Amino acid sequence: MEEMKKGLEGVVALDTKISFIDGIQGILMYRGIKIEELVDLPYDAVSYLLINGKLPDETELSEFSREIKNNRNINGKQIEVLKEFDFGFDALDGLRTAISCTAHFDLENNYHSPDANKNKSIKLVAKFPTIVAALHRASFNQKPIEPNEELSHGANFLYMLTGRIPTELEAEAMEKDLILSAEHELNPSTFALRIAASTLSDIYSAVICGLCTLKGPLHGGARKGVMDMLDEVSSIENVQSYVLGKLERKEKIMGFGHRVYKTLDPRARIYKDVARRLSIENGNSYWFDLAEELEHILFHEFVEVKGKPIYPNVDFYSAVVYKYLDIPAELATSIFAMGRVSGWIAHCMEQYDDNKVIRPRAHFV
Repeated sequence: MEEMKKGLEGVVALDTKISFIDGIQGILMYRGIKIEELVDLPYDAVSYLLINGKLPDETELSEFSREIKNNRNINGKQIEVLKEFDFGFDALDGLRTAISCTAHFDLENNYHSPDANKNKSIKLVAKFPTIVAALHRASFNQKPIEPNEELSHGANFLYMLTGRIPTELEAEAMEKDLILSAEHELNPSTFALRIAASTLSDIYSAVICGLCTLKGPLHGGARKGVMDMLDEVSSIENVQSYVLGKLERKEKIMGFGHRVYKTLDPRARIYKDVARRLSIENGNSYWFDLAEELEHILFHEFVEVKGKPIYPNVDFYSAVVYKYLDIPAELATSIFAMGRVSGWIAHCMEQYDDNKVIRPRAHFV
């Protein structure tokens, strides 16, 4: 009998040129370039890199950004359709439905040529932030805010969400967040998306498959879980009793540990620096100090006492960044998807280029 790996842990399913992870040394690369080198670029440049396989030159970046900006607007009929639904506090349900609507309004939806797929890719990257911001405002009976062509991808999203031009640091933080969320090899949503693409389903359908998988609290929903946890702890003085109580009850502490990384997630290090800088700009270190105290106590309990390599993951300090950007917790997973869509598209394209339907076997018991 062949060995069965629960959760497919450690199983290599396919070859990819899109990203590389070394979980022992804490390395993440997009297309062979370390994330530390990419995080200071515009999101548009990183999106181009993932989708096209190389960093753009100045002309290519200018054209790509122009196409993104030209496709940011969404059909007013979509908003009317979405107003008919009550999505409660789960913004990802609304985003999933909105992407289905977007597919219906796209005349190229059922065309699968390279040019048609490129056009659909541009539309998806461009419209995700507009949809997320519009859905949030609609939930409060507020009119959507038109995209601002003068603003970067991240800054424009914050503007459409709040109606306020973000500070330079806030815009930088949002760009970095989208870049750090853009790609991470065969995570559950990407693998689910590649299964859909392997059947030669269209890009919209594959992305919706990714969204449905991202919704789970053990994947994209973990960031909201950290934000809720920070609220639950409520004060720095409560951190130790909160942590020890959770450990005694054998309850999961959100934002710590990762299936792949056995050291500090390289994205967490970048998010921590951004969170620290935002705390200084805000003149309020509360959220950062609270998170750092959680990190110190959990490092002692996990690493120093038990010798377990459990460190902050991407969700931990990203949740702190969202706190300082006044992003509601219910939007956390949808904003994750805004960044990840570029990586998802890259995986769709790679699957289409060398396709074989993904169909593993099961061991009957």
